[in-house]
Amino acid sequence: MRAFTLVWFGQVVSLVGSAMTWFALTLWAWQKTGQPTALSTLSFFTFLPTVLFTPLAGALVDRWNRKRVMILSDSAAALGTLAVLLLYLRGGLQIWHLYLIGVLAGFFTAFQYPAYQAAVTTMLPERDYGRAQGMLGLAAALSGILAPVLAATLLGRMDMAGIMLIDLATFGVALATLLAVFIPQPAVSAAGREGRGSLVGEILFGFRYIRRHSPLRALTLLFIFANFFLAIAATLMAPLVLSGSGQSRAALAAVQSVGAAGGLTGGALLSLWGGFRRRVRNVLWGGIGACLLGVLTLGLGRSVPVWAFGSFFFSFFEPFVEGGNMALWQARVEADVQGRVFSARHLLVQIPYLLGVLTSGPLAEYGLGTFAGGMAGLRLAVILAAVGGLVAFGGGAASSAVRRAEEKI
Repeated sequence: MRAFTLVWFGQVVSLVGSAMTWFALTLWAWQKTGQPTALSTLSFFTFLPTVLFTPLAGALVDRWNRKRVMILSDSAAALGTLAVLLLYLRGGLQIWHLYLIGVLAGFFTAFQYPAYQAAVTTMLPERDYGRAQGMLGLAAALSGILAPVLAATLLGRMDMAGIMLIDLATFGVALATLLAVFIPQPAVSAAGREGRGSLVGEILFGFRYIRRHSPLRALTLLFIFANFFLAIAATLMAPLVLSGSGQSRAALAAVQSVGAAGGLTGGALLSLWGGFRRRVRNVLWGGIGACLLGVLTLGLGRSVPVWAFGSFFFSFFEPFVEGGNMALWQARVEADVQGRVFSARHLLVQIPYLLGVLTSGPLAEYGLGTFAGGMAGLRLAVILAAVGGLVAFGGGAASSAVRRAEEKI
């Protein structure tokens, strides 16, 4: 746990720097275009390669040393920030540059998810999986609290280049912590021997594994439907707040920071408590709470305090949903095939998330916006996302296959 905590600390520092850069780039893109579609397209191109190349990355993660893969993925993220910084300093940064750099950096970032999640399994005993997922959620929440406030404050004293320089410095901290710890490689299991072969065969093994186990297949289907609606809500939150607050940078920072405080609270609670004994309850009740108290409140709100309330609960339940889900998978899937299986799952559930990101801007701007008006279109799109998410998690609660996810494989 000491080694995991050290790696976790390095990731917290690095995540704060990365989130500060993302906050600054979001403001820069909005000021340059003033269009929700520009922000949703930027998010789409940033995450597209991460999703598409995850199965390839997962197969290679199971073949390679996981610590080296983690260092490679973090280094690629730093190189992407460096490229944006150089373009900005030359005065030639354009929106399409961010799309291109996002695609290139995203390819290497695809290795990050399976490597880090699989490393948790070999570094910790099963009893600590829930707490580890809570700590990972806590890391994201801490960055979400600190980054908007720090970035909004520092942007008043320095330009975006200063923010990106800080981001590059935080990468050095993350790299140092990775170099300082030992991350064990997993023992070979029967499933691992079965999955060996050509690279294509190893990539397909993860999908076959999920198909063979109905509880895992049911969990995947649940997130396929839920992620589409959650992506719409997450992508439209910044345009919703900026449009409704007269383009107030302080309002957006406040809403995002309060939301991150919710994630911090939820992650801390999960870290100390470990969640419900039946982990699937964390997923189902957390998802329903996030949609009902979080997303629906965001859509109905008309002021910063109400948006902050919705943002708080949207983030509060996220560690329970993601942490409970990943703890289930880590406990049920053999350690030496987790790279392939987790990557296959990641691709299946993130494609609808990407579709939600891509369609959210046009839906609010040209679809519902044309029908109801600009701000009203944004609000209506978020409300519909809340309803869709509630239907998805409610369907999961009614599914016997989802409820059997606690069973040993």
